[in-house]
Amino acid sequence: MRYSRQIILPEIGETGQQKLQDARILVIGAGGLGCPVLQNLASAGVGNIGIVDGDVVDETNLHRQLLYTLKDCGSSKAETAKKVILELNPEINVTAFSEFFTAQNAIRIVDDYQIIVDCTDAITVRYLINDVAAAKRIPMVYASIHKFEGQVSVFNYKNGPSYRCLFPEQEGLNTVPNCAVSGVLGVLPNTIGTFQATEVLKIILEIGEVLSGKLLHYDGLHFQTQLINFSKNPKAVEKSIINGSLLLNSKKVIEDLTPEAFLEKCSQSGIVVIDVRELEESPEFKGENVIRIPLGQLEEYSKKLDKNQEIVLFCQTGQRSQQAMNYLLKSGFVGVFHLGRGIESLKNQFQ
Repeated sequence: MRYSRQIILPEIGETGQQKLQDARILVIGAGGLGCPVLQNLASAGVGNIGIVDGDVVDETNLHRQLLYTLKDCGSSKAETAKKVILELNPEINVTAFSEFFTAQNAIRIVDDYQIIVDCTDAITVRYLINDVAAAKRIPMVYASIHKFEGQVSVFNYKNGPSYRCLFPEQEGLNTVPNCAVSGVLGVLPNTIGTFQATEVLKIILEIGEVLSGKLLHYDGLHFQTQLINFSKNPKAVEKSIINGSLLLNSKKVIEDLTPEAFLEKCSQSGIVVIDVRELEESPEFKGENVIRIPLGQLEEYSKKLDKNQEIVLFCQTGQRSQQAMNYLLKSGFVGVFHLGRGIESLKNQFQ
């Protein structure tokens, strides 16, 4: 009875509903895009859903992230989202990963999921998701939002174009503003996330025309849509597969610093500790060897550093410091570490 209105569709039927029940979908990010994706997939009867997010609910999320209420502030997004969608549909299986998606945990988390839904706002994580998906030969359903506009596409679908075909990776640290910096109309991520969920269902059901090799651009302010075709770049696809395969087969894992290990390193002389947050962000973390270099300025500042110098990086949640660490390692620095869950993991230090 729950699914009768979609089972009656000739394109779905009972066979299609069984495909949905058997599907294993990994949603990375339980924020503005992730909330509508999770709601719609759970409601449609997708039987196995993984939720990846290391963040906690904040009051500023509530105008657009409709899985959460005021009482959820301070709680894990992944665990809270799991609880809510299981209340929505208790017949499905949901796994929560209360951690950010990184090169360190990608192998463990992706496991045997069939589709990855990119609901993040971090460029470096998108390349990671793309490369892992390409190596595992599974689709990545992508979306991003900015102010009143959003875009959606599907990468690595049936040997189609990858994320790198449309967005070649830049070696520098030029950052793209997120919602906290540039703002966003609250309904926009819910619209774009619903588009993402639609693509996921079409892929599972093997119906319709999937947005592979196509970028859907949506302007909510002027209610305009544009469909942009783009071509597969074999070299970009090859790079995606190689990067992902190296990661999945790698036995060398750089462990994130725990709060205890981070504080110990901060007390050691000769170690440079860099706060890559913006100047106005708080709480302030002071120390004799702590300097604040916003992420966008780190590329230029790194030219002053000895590549053999031991460097510790941190930010608010660990995502920007992860990006900074990856950049420095690629640039030839040999002793770089970062605080895995960011300054928020040290909250008890400021109480």
